Amino acid sequence: MSDGAVFAKKPELALAQHKFAALNGTSEQRSAALQKLVEGIKEDKMIGFYNRLVSENVLQKDATLERELEEASSKDLAELDKNIEVAKEEHGDLEQNESSIHRAVFFAQIGDEEKAQASYEEVLQRSTTTLNQKLDIVFGKLRLALFYTNSKTIQAEIEKAHELIDKGGDWDRRNRLKAIECIWSCSQRQFKKASDLFIECLSTYSSPELMPLSEFVCHGALACAVVMPRADMKKKVIDAPEVVEVSFNVPSVDKILRSLYDCRYADFFSALASVETEHLCVSRYLYEHRRYYTREMRIRGYAQLLESYLSLTTKSMADSFGVTQEFIDKDLSRFISAGRLHCVIDKVGGIVETNRPDTKNAQYQKTIKQGDMLLNRIQKLSGIISI
Repeated sequence: MSDGAVFAKKPELALAQHKFAALNGTSEQRSAALQKLVEGIKEDKMIGFYNRLVSENVLQKDATLERELEEASSKDLAELDKNIEVAKEEHGDLEQNESSIHRAVFFAQIGDEEKAQASYEEVLQRSTTTLNQKLDIVFGKLRLALFYTNSKTIQAEIEKAHELIDKGGDWDRRNRLKAIECIWSCSQRQFKKASDLFIECLSTYSSPELMPLSEFVCHGALACAVVMPRADMKKKVIDAPEVVEVSFNVPSVDKILRSLYDCRYADFFSALASVETEHLCVSRYLYEHRRYYTREMRIRGYAQLLESYLSLTTKSMADSFGVTQEFIDKDLSRFISAGRLHCVIDKVGGIVETNRPDTKNAQYQKTIKQGDMLLNRIQKLSGIISI
Protein backbone atom coordinates (compact mmCIF):
# COMPACT_ATOMS: atom_id res chain seq x y z
CA MET A 1 0.00 0.00 0.00
CA SER A 2 1.22 3.44 -0.85
CA ASP A 3 0.61 4.78 2.66
CA GLY A 4 2.30 1.83 4.35
CA ALA A 5 -1.00 0.53 5.78
CA VAL A 6 -1.42 -3.19 6.38
CA PHE A 7 -4.95 -4.58 6.58
CA ALA A 8 -4.88 -7.50 9.01
CA LYS A 9 -6.75 -10.64 7.96
CA LYS A 10 -5.39 -12.73 10.79
CA PRO A 11 -6.30 -14.53 12.94
CA GLU A 12 -8.93 -16.32 10.85
CA LEU A 13 -12.26 -15.62 12.57
CA ALA A 14 -13.66 -18.80 11.05
CA LEU A 15 -11.41 -20.77 13.42
CA ALA A 16 -13.05 -19.13 16.44
CA GLN A 17 -16.40 -20.23 15.03
CA HIS A 18 -15.06 -23.78 14.52
CA LYS A 19 -13.88 -23.82 18.13
CA PHE A 20 -17.36 -22.76 19.26
CA ALA A 21 -18.98 -25.46 17.13
CA ALA A 22 -16.56 -28.04 18.53
CA LEU A 23 -17.77 -27.17 22.03
CA ASN A 24 -21.48 -26.58 21.41
CA GLY A 25 -22.50 -28.28 18.17
CA THR A 26 -24.00 -31.68 17.50
CA SER A 27 -21.68 -34.70 17.34
CA GLU A 28 -21.51 -34.38 13.56
CA GLN A 29 -20.80 -30.65 13.75
CA ARG A 30 -18.14 -31.21 16.42
CA SER A 31 -16.30 -33.76 14.32
CA ALA A 32 -16.23 -31.47 11.27
CA ALA A 33 -15.25 -28.45 13.39
CA LEU A 34 -12.31 -30.27 15.03
CA GLN A 35 -11.00 -31.31 11.64
CA LYS A 36 -11.18 -27.74 10.32
CA LEU A 37 -9.52 -26.46 13.49
CA VAL A 38 -6.49 -28.71 13.03
CA GLU A 39 -6.27 -27.81 9.33
CA GLY A 40 -6.39 -24.08 10.11
CA ILE A 41 -3.81 -24.40 12.91
CA LYS A 42 -1.39 -26.18 10.59
CA GLU A 43 -1.90 -23.70 7.75
CA ASP A 44 -1.27 -20.61 9.89
CA LYS A 45 1.33 -22.23 12.21
CA MET A 46 -0.82 -21.30 15.21
CA ILE A 47 1.34 -22.58 18.03
CA GLY A 48 -0.17 -20.15 20.56
CA PHE A 49 -3.76 -21.01 19.67
CA TYR A 50 -2.94 -24.73 19.58
CA ASN A 51 -1.51 -24.61 23.11
CA ARG A 52 -4.60 -22.76 24.31
CA LEU A 53 -6.93 -25.37 22.81
CA VAL A 54 -4.90 -28.17 24.41
CA SER A 55 -5.07 -26.46 27.81
CA GLU A 56 -8.87 -26.07 27.40
CA ASN A 57 -9.19 -29.77 26.45
CA VAL A 58 -10.59 -28.92 23.03
CA LEU A 59 -7.73 -30.78 21.30
CA GLN A 60 -5.55 -33.67 22.38
CA LYS A 61 -1.85 -32.93 22.80
CA ASP A 62 0.27 -33.96 19.82
CA ALA A 63 4.01 -33.58 20.49
CA THR A 64 4.94 -33.94 16.82
CA LEU A 65 2.48 -31.28 15.68
CA GLU A 66 3.57 -28.97 18.49
CA ARG A 67 7.22 -29.26 17.46
CA GLU A 68 6.40 -28.62 13.81
CA LEU A 69 4.40 -25.51 14.69
CA GLU A 70 7.18 -24.19 16.94
CA GLU A 71 9.81 -24.63 14.24
CA ALA A 72 7.71 -23.12 11.45
CA SER A 73 6.57 -20.09 13.47
CA SER A 74 10.10 -19.42 14.77
CA LYS A 75 11.46 -19.48 11.23
CA ASP A 76 8.85 -17.00 9.96
CA LEU A 77 9.34 -14.72 12.97
CA ALA A 78 13.10 -14.60 12.34
CA GLU A 79 12.40 -13.55 8.74
CA LEU A 80 10.07 -10.77 9.91
CA ASP A 81 12.66 -9.51 12.41
CA LYS A 82 15.19 -9.41 9.59
CA ASN A 83 12.81 -7.38 7.44
CA ILE A 84 12.42 -4.84 10.24
CA GLU A 85 16.20 -4.42 10.48
CA VAL A 86 16.47 -3.95 6.72
CA ALA A 87 13.70 -1.35 6.82
CA LYS A 88 15.54 0.58 9.55
CA GLU A 89 18.77 0.62 7.56
CA GLU A 90 17.53 1.14 4.02
CA HIS A 91 14.01 2.61 4.10
CA GLY A 92 11.91 5.37 5.66
CA ASP A 93 9.38 5.58 8.46
CA LEU A 94 6.46 4.23 6.43
CA GLU A 95 8.31 1.05 5.53
CA GLN A 96 9.54 0.60 9.11
CA ASN A 97 6.00 0.91 10.45
CA GLU A 98 4.71 -1.44 7.78
CA SER A 99 7.28 -4.09 8.69
CA SER A 100 6.43 -3.75 12.38
CA ILE A 101 2.70 -4.09 11.67
CA HIS A 102 3.40 -7.24 9.67
CA ARG A 103 5.16 -8.63 12.73
CA ALA A 104 2.16 -7.80 14.94
CA VAL A 105 -0.16 -9.47 12.43
CA PHE A 106 2.05 -12.56 12.55
CA PHE A 107 1.73 -12.74 16.34
CA ALA A 108 -2.05 -12.50 15.88
CA GLN A 109 -1.89 -15.22 13.23
CA ILE A 110 -0.10 -17.75 15.43
CA GLY A 111 -2.39 -17.02 18.39
CA ASP A 112 -0.04 -15.08 20.68
CA GLU A 113 -2.62 -12.55 21.85
CA GLU A 114 -0.47 -10.65 24.34
CA LYS A 115 2.46 -10.11 21.98
CA ALA A 116 0.14 -9.16 19.14
CA GLN A 117 -1.67 -6.50 21.21
CA ALA A 118 1.63 -5.15 22.56
CA SER A 119 3.18 -4.99 19.09
CA TYR A 120 0.14 -3.23 17.63
CA GLU A 121 0.11 -0.71 20.47
CA GLU A 122 3.83 0.03 20.11
CA VAL A 123 3.41 0.99 16.43
CA LEU A 124 0.20 2.89 17.17
CA GLN A 125 2.03 5.18 19.61
CA ARG A 126 4.78 6.12 17.15
CA SER A 127 4.69 9.71 15.93
CA THR A 128 5.48 8.53 12.40
CA THR A 129 2.41 6.29 12.09
CA THR A 130 -0.03 7.57 9.44
CA LEU A 131 -3.79 7.86 9.89
CA ASN A 132 -4.50 4.87 7.66
CA GLN A 133 -1.85 2.83 9.46
CA LYS A 134 -3.45 3.72 12.79
CA LEU A 135 -6.84 2.71 11.44
CA ASP A 136 -5.58 -0.66 10.24
CA ILE A 137 -3.82 -1.25 13.56
CA VAL A 138 -7.10 -0.58 15.37
CA PHE A 139 -8.87 -2.96 12.97
CA GLY A 140 -6.17 -5.54 13.70
CA LYS A 141 -6.68 -5.17 17.45
CA LEU A 142 -10.44 -5.30 16.95
CA ARG A 143 -10.13 -8.49 14.93
CA LEU A 144 -7.98 -10.04 17.64
CA ALA A 145 -10.53 -9.08 20.32
CA LEU A 146 -13.35 -10.55 18.21
CA PHE A 147 -11.40 -13.80 17.85
CA TYR A 148 -11.11 -14.18 21.63
CA THR A 149 -14.47 -12.48 22.37
CA ASN A 150 -12.95 -9.80 24.60
CA SER A 151 -16.02 -7.58 25.00
CA LYS A 152 -14.39 -4.57 26.69
CA THR A 153 -11.59 -4.42 24.12
CA ILE A 154 -14.03 -4.78 21.23
CA GLN A 155 -16.11 -1.83 22.40
CA ALA A 156 -13.03 0.29 23.06
CA GLU A 157 -11.54 -0.44 19.64
CA ILE A 158 -14.84 0.29 17.87
CA GLU A 159 -14.89 3.71 19.55
CA LYS A 160 -11.26 4.33 18.54
CA ALA A 161 -12.03 3.33 14.97
CA HIS A 162 -14.92 5.82 14.85
CA GLU A 163 -12.65 8.60 16.13
CA LEU A 164 -10.01 7.89 13.50
CA ILE A 165 -12.50 7.47 10.65
CA ASP A 166 -14.06 10.83 11.53
CA LYS A 167 -10.63 12.36 11.00
CA GLY A 168 -10.44 11.15 7.41
CA GLY A 169 -11.03 7.44 7.00
CA ASP A 170 -11.89 6.23 3.50
CA TRP A 171 -15.14 4.63 2.34
CA ASP A 172 -13.80 1.07 2.48
CA ARG A 173 -12.80 1.31 6.13
CA ARG A 174 -16.09 2.98 7.06
CA ASN A 175 -17.99 0.13 5.43
CA ARG A 176 -15.87 -2.53 7.13
CA LEU A 177 -16.51 -0.94 10.51
CA LYS A 178 -20.27 -0.93 9.90
CA ALA A 179 -20.15 -4.65 9.09
CA ILE A 180 -18.19 -5.40 12.26
CA GLU A 181 -20.56 -3.27 14.36
CA CYS A 182 -23.56 -5.04 12.83
CA ILE A 183 -22.31 -8.46 13.90
CA TRP A 184 -21.17 -7.24 17.31
CA SER A 185 -24.55 -5.57 17.90
CA CYS A 186 -26.20 -8.94 17.19
CA SER A 187 -24.01 -10.52 19.85
CA GLN A 188 -25.06 -7.81 22.32
CA ARG A 189 -28.77 -8.29 21.56
CA GLN A 190 -28.98 -4.81 20.02
CA PHE A 191 -31.03 -6.06 17.09
CA LYS A 192 -32.43 -2.64 16.09
CA LYS A 193 -28.94 -1.19 15.73
CA ALA A 194 -27.74 -4.33 13.96
CA SER A 195 -30.63 -4.19 11.47
CA ASP A 196 -29.95 -0.52 10.65
CA LEU A 197 -26.24 -1.20 10.08
CA PHE A 198 -27.07 -4.30 8.01
CA ILE A 199 -29.27 -2.30 5.63
CA GLU A 200 -26.62 0.44 5.36
CA CYS A 201 -23.75 -1.82 4.34
CA LEU A 202 -25.46 -4.80 2.68
CA SER A 203 -25.23 -3.54 -0.92
CA THR A 204 -21.55 -2.66 -0.51
CA TYR A 205 -20.44 -5.52 1.74
CA SER A 206 -16.70 -6.01 1.29
CA SER A 207 -15.59 -7.85 4.42
CA PRO A 208 -15.12 -11.53 3.51
CA GLU A 209 -12.38 -11.66 6.16
CA LEU A 210 -15.11 -11.04 8.77
CA MET A 211 -17.39 -13.77 7.41
CA PRO A 212 -18.75 -14.88 4.02
CA LEU A 213 -21.65 -12.88 2.57
CA SER A 214 -24.10 -15.74 3.23
CA GLU A 215 -23.25 -15.73 6.96
CA PHE A 216 -23.45 -11.94 7.13
CA VAL A 217 -26.86 -12.03 5.45
CA CYS A 218 -27.95 -14.74 7.89
CA HIS A 219 -27.06 -12.67 10.97
CA GLY A 220 -28.35 -9.39 9.56
CA ALA A 221 -31.61 -10.83 8.23
CA LEU A 222 -32.36 -12.53 11.54
CA ALA A 223 -31.83 -9.20 13.31
CA CYS A 224 -34.21 -7.52 10.87
CA ALA A 225 -36.83 -10.25 11.30
CA VAL A 226 -37.25 -9.54 15.00
CA VAL A 227 -37.44 -5.72 14.87
CA MET A 228 -38.18 -4.41 11.37
CA PRO A 229 -41.75 -3.40 10.40
CA ARG A 230 -43.38 -5.92 8.07
CA ALA A 231 -43.75 -3.44 5.19
CA ASP A 232 -40.05 -2.53 5.28
CA MET A 233 -38.93 -6.16 5.53
CA LYS A 234 -40.22 -7.01 2.06
CA LYS A 235 -38.53 -4.12 0.31
CA LYS A 236 -35.28 -3.85 2.27
CA VAL A 237 -34.52 -7.48 3.11
CA ILE A 238 -36.57 -10.17 1.36
CA ASP A 239 -36.27 -8.63 -2.11
CA ALA A 240 -32.75 -7.24 -1.66
CA PRO A 241 -30.55 -8.66 -4.49
CA GLU A 242 -27.79 -9.62 -2.05
CA VAL A 243 -30.24 -11.59 0.10
CA VAL A 244 -31.84 -13.29 -2.89
CA GLU A 245 -28.38 -14.20 -4.20
CA VAL A 246 -27.43 -16.22 -1.10
CA SER A 247 -30.89 -17.39 -0.01
CA PHE A 248 -30.21 -20.94 -1.24
CA ASN A 249 -27.29 -21.11 1.24
CA VAL A 250 -29.54 -20.18 4.18
CA PRO A 251 -32.96 -21.64 3.25
CA SER A 252 -34.36 -21.58 6.79
CA VAL A 253 -33.62 -17.85 7.11
CA ASP A 254 -35.26 -17.15 3.76
CA LYS A 255 -38.26 -19.26 4.80
CA ILE A 256 -38.76 -17.50 8.13
CA LEU A 257 -38.72 -14.08 6.45
CA ARG A 258 -41.11 -15.00 3.65
CA SER A 259 -43.51 -17.03 5.80
CA LEU A 260 -43.81 -14.22 8.35
CA TYR A 261 -44.43 -11.66 5.61
CA ASP A 262 -46.93 -13.91 3.80
CA CYS A 263 -48.72 -14.80 7.08
CA ARG A 264 -48.05 -18.53 6.65
CA TYR A 265 -47.74 -19.12 10.36
CA ALA A 266 -47.32 -22.91 10.36
CA ASP A 267 -44.39 -22.54 7.97
CA PHE A 268 -43.13 -19.68 10.15
CA PHE A 269 -43.01 -21.90 13.25
CA SER A 270 -41.33 -24.68 11.28
CA ALA A 271 -38.71 -22.25 9.95
CA LEU A 272 -38.15 -20.83 13.45
CA ALA A 273 -37.30 -24.31 14.74
CA SER A 274 -34.85 -24.81 11.85
CA VAL A 275 -33.26 -21.41 12.43
CA GLU A 276 -32.71 -22.26 16.08
CA THR A 277 -30.93 -25.57 15.38
CA GLU A 278 -29.06 -24.55 12.23
CA HIS A 279 -28.00 -21.01 13.14
CA LEU A 280 -28.76 -19.75 16.65
CA CYS A 281 -27.33 -22.79 18.42
CA VAL A 282 -24.09 -22.82 16.42
CA SER A 283 -23.38 -19.10 16.01
CA ARG A 284 -20.99 -17.78 18.63
CA TYR A 285 -22.59 -14.36 18.21
CA LEU A 286 -26.22 -15.49 18.65
CA TYR A 287 -25.98 -18.58 20.87
CA GLU A 288 -26.57 -16.75 24.17
CA HIS A 289 -29.70 -15.10 22.77
CA ARG A 290 -31.30 -18.17 21.19
CA ARG A 291 -34.12 -18.43 23.77
CA TYR A 292 -34.75 -14.68 23.74
CA TYR A 293 -34.84 -14.66 19.95
CA THR A 294 -37.27 -17.56 19.55
CA ARG A 295 -39.51 -16.05 22.25
CA GLU A 296 -39.59 -12.62 20.56
CA MET A 297 -40.30 -14.17 17.17
CA ARG A 298 -43.21 -16.17 18.59
CA ILE A 299 -44.61 -12.99 20.12
CA ARG A 300 -44.25 -11.24 16.78
CA GLY A 301 -46.06 -14.01 14.97
CA TYR A 302 -48.91 -14.09 17.51
CA ALA A 303 -49.27 -10.29 17.49
CA GLN A 304 -49.34 -10.16 13.70
CA LEU A 305 -52.15 -12.72 13.51
CA LEU A 306 -54.19 -11.14 16.34
CA GLU A 307 -53.90 -7.71 14.75
CA SER A 308 -56.34 -8.82 12.03
CA TYR A 309 -59.09 -10.00 14.40
CA LEU A 310 -61.24 -8.78 17.26
CA SER A 311 -61.50 -12.39 18.40
CA LEU A 312 -60.78 -15.93 17.19
CA THR A 313 -60.93 -19.41 18.64
CA THR A 314 -57.90 -21.04 20.19
CA LYS A 315 -58.45 -23.97 17.82
CA SER A 316 -58.25 -21.70 14.80
CA MET A 317 -55.10 -20.07 16.15
CA ALA A 318 -53.52 -23.44 16.94
CA ASP A 319 -54.32 -24.67 13.42
CA SER A 320 -52.79 -21.53 11.93
CA PHE A 321 -49.49 -22.14 13.73
CA GLY A 322 -49.54 -25.91 13.32
CA VAL A 323 -49.49 -26.63 17.06
CA THR A 324 -51.89 -27.97 19.69
CA GLN A 325 -54.48 -25.90 21.54
CA GLU A 326 -52.71 -26.72 24.81
CA PHE A 327 -49.48 -25.22 23.48
CA ILE A 328 -51.20 -22.06 22.24
CA ASP A 329 -53.07 -21.63 25.53
CA LYS A 330 -49.91 -22.01 27.61
CA ASP A 331 -47.76 -19.82 25.34
CA LEU A 332 -50.30 -17.01 25.06
CA SER A 333 -50.94 -17.03 28.81
CA ARG A 334 -47.26 -16.40 29.51
CA PHE A 335 -47.04 -13.49 27.11
CA ILE A 336 -50.38 -11.96 28.16
CA SER A 337 -49.43 -12.00 31.85
CA ALA A 338 -46.10 -10.35 30.96
CA GLY A 339 -47.94 -7.59 29.09
CA ARG A 340 -46.43 -8.56 25.74
CA LEU A 341 -49.73 -9.39 24.00
CA HIS A 342 -52.89 -7.29 24.21
CA CYS A 343 -55.57 -9.94 24.43
CA VAL A 344 -57.44 -12.16 26.88
CA ILE A 345 -58.33 -15.84 26.76
CA ASP A 346 -61.87 -17.03 27.41
CA LYS A 347 -61.16 -20.63 28.41
CA VAL A 348 -64.84 -21.52 28.72
CA GLY A 349 -65.63 -20.44 25.19
CA GLY A 350 -62.20 -21.28 23.81
CA ILE A 351 -61.82 -17.78 22.39
CA VAL A 352 -58.97 -15.28 22.26
CA GLU A 353 -60.24 -11.67 22.38
CA THR A 354 -57.99 -8.77 21.51
CA ASN A 355 -57.98 -5.61 23.63
CA ARG A 356 -55.56 -3.38 21.83
CA PRO A 357 -54.80 -0.12 23.68
CA ASP A 358 -56.56 3.02 22.47
CA THR A 359 -53.70 4.81 20.71
CA LYS A 360 -55.60 8.03 20.04
CA ASN A 361 -56.71 8.35 23.66
CA ALA A 362 -53.14 7.71 24.85
CA GLN A 363 -51.84 10.42 22.52
CA TYR A 364 -54.52 12.83 23.78
CA GLN A 365 -53.60 12.19 27.43
CA LYS A 366 -49.92 12.63 26.61
CA THR A 367 -50.61 15.96 24.88
CA ILE A 368 -52.64 17.22 27.87
CA LYS A 369 -49.87 16.22 30.27
CA GLN A 370 -47.19 17.94 28.20
CA GLY A 371 -49.39 21.06 27.94
CA ASP A 372 -49.76 21.23 31.72
CA MET A 373 -46.00 20.93 32.15
CA LEU A 374 -45.43 23.72 29.63
CA LEU A 375 -47.93 26.03 31.39
CA ASN A 376 -46.24 25.40 34.74
CA ARG A 377 -42.85 26.31 33.30
CA ILE A 378 -44.25 29.49 31.72
CA GLN A 379 -45.78 30.52 35.08
CA LYS A 380 -42.49 29.95 36.88
CA LEU A 381 -40.61 31.90 34.20
CA SER A 382 -43.09 34.84 34.36
CA GLY A 383 -42.68 34.91 38.15
CA ILE A 384 -38.91 35.15 37.82
CA ILE A 385 -39.14 37.89 35.16
CA SER A 386 -41.60 39.99 37.24
CA ILE A 387 -39.19 39.86 40.20
